[in-house]
Amino acid sequence: MSLILNLETATTNCSVSISKDGKTIVLKEDNDKSYSHAERLHVYIDEALKEANITSNDLDAISVSKGPGSYTGLRIGVSAAKGLCFALDIPLISIPTLESLAYQVKMDEGVIVSMLDARRMEVYSAIYSADYKQIRDTQAQILDETSFSDYLKQGKVYFVGNGVEKTKTLINHVNAVFIEAKLPSANQMSVLAYNKFQKSDIEDVAYFEPYYLKDFVALKPKKK
Repeated sequence: MSLILNLETATTNCSVSISKDGKTIVLKEDNDKSYSHAERLHVYIDEALKEANITSNDLDAISVSKGPGSYTGLRIGVSAAKGLCFALDIPLISIPTLESLAYQVKMDEGVIVSMLDARRMEVYSAIYSADYKQIRDTQAQILDETSFSDYLKQGKVYFVGNGVEKTKTLINHVNAVFIEAKLPSANQMSVLAYNKFQKSDIEDVAYFEPYYLKDFVALKPKKK
């Protein structure tokens, strides 16, 4: 049996879960637009442990959302995770934020564009298949009317994350499906962290840093 504490702080959603063998048994989260992670994260951790009727000494690992996302949010989550790992002498597991976000979409065919709002018309995005295999790497990009056009021509494209709001103002296509009001959550981290734990796919606690992905590239339409 494995008990893993999962921390998600990459966006305004301060989210904590405890999972048992890959299944979430406790979830504590709150989407406060003021980014109150510094005040709430450790409170949620304590509440989650109590609700699961365990102590921190019962944990087998800590997983943390690695980014991309909010610089401050990521720093708070990673610092908390590393501190717990050092104190408890247990492994640190990192979960790509956009991958766990993609797991909120359930469909049989098409692709998932997992995207987080950055600034102006910019987003962080990655693309996944229906079975959550990454088919395009994570990019920082400036959106325009031609963004994701190659995928839209091929079939349904499911856009998810807080980058959807600005995307739907630019893209008008019959194959575009916009899934609104979704943010990364520690709930979807449970199965991903368990899979990594089983393979001993862990981080070096001393040297691990969040994945910020700061550089933005304007994607220009292809010449016809």
